[in-house]
Amino acid sequence: MTTSDRPSTFNPALLVVDMQEDFCPPDGSLAVGDGRDVIPVINTLLANPAFTTRIATKDWHPSTHISFASNHPAPNNVPFTSYTTVTNPHNPSETYNTRLWPDHCIQGTKGAELVPELDQSLIDEIVEKGTDDRVEMYSCFHDPFEHPRVSDSGLVERLQKKDVTHVYVVGLAMDYCVKYSAIDAKKAGFEVYVVEEGTKAVDPSAWEEVRKELEGYGITMVGTGGSEMGWLDGKQRST
Repeated sequence: MTTSDRPSTFNPALLVVDMQEDFCPPDGSLAVGDGRDVIPVINTLLANPAFTTRIATKDWHPSTHISFASNHPAPNNVPFTSYTTVTNPHNPSETYNTRLWPDHCIQGTKGAELVPELDQSLIDEIVEKGTDDRVEMYSCFHDPFEHPRVSDSGLVERLQKKDVTHVYVVGLAMDYCVKYSAIDAKKAGFEVYVVEEGTKAVDPSAWEEVRKELEGYGITMVGTGGSEMGWLDGKQRST
């Protein structure tokens, strides 16, 4: 790894997406296979002094959330299999389809807690998302609606205030919340890298498809030995 090709302006942020009990084996209601295996990589990154800020995100759903299969009538309410149409409550002409899930990360429950193995002492901020039961919000930045947006965490503005230029993304799951958070970070103007060893997918067979999708947005999936990771070496944290 080398710092020789590091950009002259380089103020990186670390985004740790949804490392919560419900997304991790053995007891998570929406456990991602081998989800806990990424924790050592994430903790190593959290301990790196190069990051301007380190942010963890949490799904923080009300029990009435639209993505829960239990909140829809049979027979089209099978977790992982069924889909529903979400309509912008402020603009009925704007809709999208979303996959239905088991109840997960309900506000105040054990399943919504960050996993204890995660070194939370190194996290600067926690962003709660998916708090509006009317919309799905995979991205930690905002929901998919635009005209108008329904739920926005304000994270883009907070990163901009810290002069962040590059965002490194890890966590769960690669094909949902990690992917959409990375895409929205890129759309907001940041350079974005998804760290391969720091994420797992709900559907492992989708890995290469998601990689290509991210590349289409100009987002790079990097290994821990990649040059973009080497840029973190010797970089002192901004204050």
